[in-house]
Amino acid sequence: MVADLVVVTDGEQHSRLRKQVQPAFTKGALDSWRNIIDKLAAGLVDDMIAAGNCDAVQRLTMPMPLRVIAAILGVPESDIADFRRWSDDSTQLINFTPTVSGVVSTARSMRAAVALRRYFLKHLADGHLKGSDTVLGRLLQHSTDGALTDNQLFYIAILLLIAGNETTTNLLGGMLHTYAEEPDQYDMIRDKPDLIPQAIEEHVRYTSPIQNLYRYTRADYRVGDVTIPSGSRVLMSFGAANRDPLAFDDPNTFRADRNPRSHVGFGYGPHLCLGAPLARMEAQAVLRELVDRVTRIEMTGPTTWSTNSSLRGPIHLPVVLHAKSAT
Repeated sequence: MVADLVVVTDGEQHSRLRKQVQPAFTKGALDSWRNIIDKLAAGLVDDMIAAGNCDAVQRLTMPMPLRVIAAILGVPESDIADFRRWSDDSTQLINFTPTVSGVVSTARSMRAAVALRRYFLKHLADGHLKGSDTVLGRLLQHSTDGALTDNQLFYIAILLLIAGNETTTNLLGGMLHTYAEEPDQYDMIRDKPDLIPQAIEEHVRYTSPIQNLYRYTRADYRVGDVTIPSGSRVLMSFGAANRDPLAFDDPNTFRADRNPRSHVGFGYGPHLCLGAPLARMEAQAVLRELVDRVTRIEMTGPTTWSTNSSLRGPIHLPVVLHAKSAT
């Protein structure tokens, strides 16, 4: 399965797979999902306001990206519970550790991936996804030469889960945590909501939901006085690059009005994240709802952060959203 994922390929194979996936992320496709995303953001913020003191991870930052992905993949409401369980377990494949508990977790992840594969292949065989306005329906519509098999469509669905689930959860959680810690920056956005798009870019830079990934050099590469040999395993630290004082003034400070165009939170070059526009749309929708309806985001306890070395974000975020008074 991994060999068919665009994120871990290079060269001609990467270009071919990326071209197959690209129609799912055109402006037209994204615009068609905007209403879904806006309604989900409004409903989840409603839920948090009504709940009072609650865990934002369980109430908003986890369900938002998962429900968006489910909607654009054509997963019906009746299947959401199973889809969430399979998705949560299968995406842990990238967190493998060579320990007894790591092997057990990987086995559970594999079982979940098999269940997801069975689910999608069944629905593709039923035919109702084909011709639909879902991601898979759009890809089939553009694949006039029949190059996309049902198996390849399943790999694309898995890619969406891996690339757009936990990463967006981390972005949303980091955003809420930052505004609770920096109320003056939240007030700035409330006063100037036109800053929302660039504020989201600053959140990507400042929190770096993907901290690092391993890559292998394809040729000798010189960095300063050192030459990294071809075939070397190199840890690319996006989090460090996004706090580079040579690239950003006062990099350890969050500034909602900064325009951090050179951040690498979504990757760079041929591997620039295909789903970046979708993540931006989700984060912007949530922030619009917050600044329109919430005067203050208050922490009610300590934040618990993920211990995963590559993916950084809150896994427990106790907060209260103070809603505007009714007028």
